[in-house]
Amino acid sequence: MIKRVLIFIGKFIIGFILFVGIYLLCAYILSRISVDKEKGNSNDVSIFIKTNGVHTDIVVPVKNDQVDWSRDIRFENTVSKDSVEKYVAFGWGDKGFYLETPTWGDLTFKTAFKAAFALSTAAIHATFYKEIKEDKDCVKINISKAQYQRLTEFISKSFKRDATGKFIYIRTDAVYGKDDAFYDAGGSYSLFHTCNTWSNNALKKCGQKACLWTPFDTGIFYQYGR
Repeated sequence: MIKRVLIFIGKFIIGFILFVGIYLLCAYILSRISVDKEKGNSNDVSIFIKTNGVHTDIVVPVKNDQVDWSRDIRFENTVSKDSVEKYVAFGWGDKGFYLETPTWGDLTFKTAFKAAFALSTAAIHATFYKEIKEDKDCVKINISKAQYQRLTEFISKSFKRDATGKFIYIRTDAVYGKDDAFYDAGGSYSLFHTCNTWSNNALKKCGQKACLWTPFDTGIFYQYGR
């Protein structure tokens, strides 16, 4: 009996190691395969891709002649309630990670397991900025109005809505600063559809250079020479 248990444990460990190895290999290879940028488009709107070293956000103007995000992502939902903001960053991810794991020290096995295997719900983290500076962790991209329209539709469709059609604000103290807030989102986070996969899909949707697939921010920034 003990021998069988040991054999099972050994096979499980080997299988787990193989799975992780194959996953990381696929992530590396597929993130180096480029989806090319659309050709022949005007540069009407400036957007940004921004990472904190793990998680990638898509940053867009708070307001232009096409979309006023402050109508749905309200300034009063932030701690600062500062309406003099020029940009808003959107990041999609696992709701448990966002709300229950303010630091890596707060991460529990339960939260990690549910996130890895799509057993939790999702949320969108919206953060306002007065200015955005390009650096190794932030890339500026100029896109056309038509491409921006497709991007805004992609982002909007990622939110869950209430019966009146409004984005569902999550009332929580688990914010990261004075200028951010959380909203319920559709879909489920998993090893194969991460926060960075969502951002990569957003870039694909608006015709920008992207990875074939990536679960990591490094794949996206590799495509932009960072």
